[in-house]
Amino acid sequence: MNNHRISRRSFLAAAGMAGAVAALTACGGAASSAASSVASSAAASSEASQSVELIVFAAASLTETLNAIGESYMAEHPEVTFRFNFDSSGTLKTQIQEGADCDLFISAGQKQMNQLDITASADVNKDGLDFVDADSRVNLLENKVVLCVPEGSDKGIDSFDALAEHLKAQDILFCMGNSDVPVGQYTQKILAYYQLDEAALAAAGVITYGSNVKEVTTQVTEGSVDAGVVYCTDAYSAGLTPVDEATKEMCGQVIYPAAVLKAAPNAETAKEFLAYLQTDKAMTVFEGVGFSAV
Repeated sequence: MNNHRISRRSFLAAAGMAGAVAALTACGGAASSAASSVASSAAASSEASQSVELIVFAAASLTETLNAIGESYMAEHPEVTFRFNFDSSGTLKTQIQEGADCDLFISAGQKQMNQLDITASADVNKDGLDFVDADSRVNLLENKVVLCVPEGSDKGIDSFDALAEHLKAQDILFCMGNSDVPVGQYTQKILAYYQLDEAALAAAGVITYGSNVKEVTTQVTEGSVDAGVVYCTDAYSAGLTPVDEATKEMCGQVIYPAAVLKAAPNAETAKEFLAYLQTDKAMTVFEGVGFSAV
């Protein structure tokens, strides 16, 4: 990130130079041109100092929507640009913990946010990490966990009940997120709901994994697996039609918390953008792919 600011010394030097050039105006047009050049340079530097690059770490399932919302926001706020980092919430949490610059964090699960929030329960934030500005934290969105199969599948997997039966029979290949990925954690709850032993199924070669929800979605769309559990928003973006939706009893609610970080390089701008994400205009984009307001 290149934020340019004019130091007091630079300002005084520029002012002195402009004064000297002005004093020599009578000596010719060249001096006048030089003064104009200095003034223009100072103005350009001042304008550049107002620009802000906002660093947003967001769950991979937000890729399409945040890119679209970011474009709209920049049209209204030309001084702001974005550097988005989309990945699994677990990976993003680790990067923040290791000191990566980040203004705003949007997780696909409460766990990863809680692990960075000193005000969260010590049962979750076991290391006492204090990265999150708790006053800025909001529950931004709700998503749904869905079951998808490749187009034209003939395995008869048309519900979570049917998936459970096939997994028990060990006659399919199923894809889910890793255990440090929210979509994987929701899927683990679904397996537990059906009293399925994930470790045994993985050992039998029935389960394969994705490091984030996009990888799971890709394996389903490419037909390299017989079924996968993703978010309804990712299914929508990939052109997949879910065959079933997980209930609250199966895996709980899928809430996306968002918060500005305490060490945010651009905290105030991040707070303004987070407020924008909660407006009707931004929510319309989210709802267009299957998210809903909390």
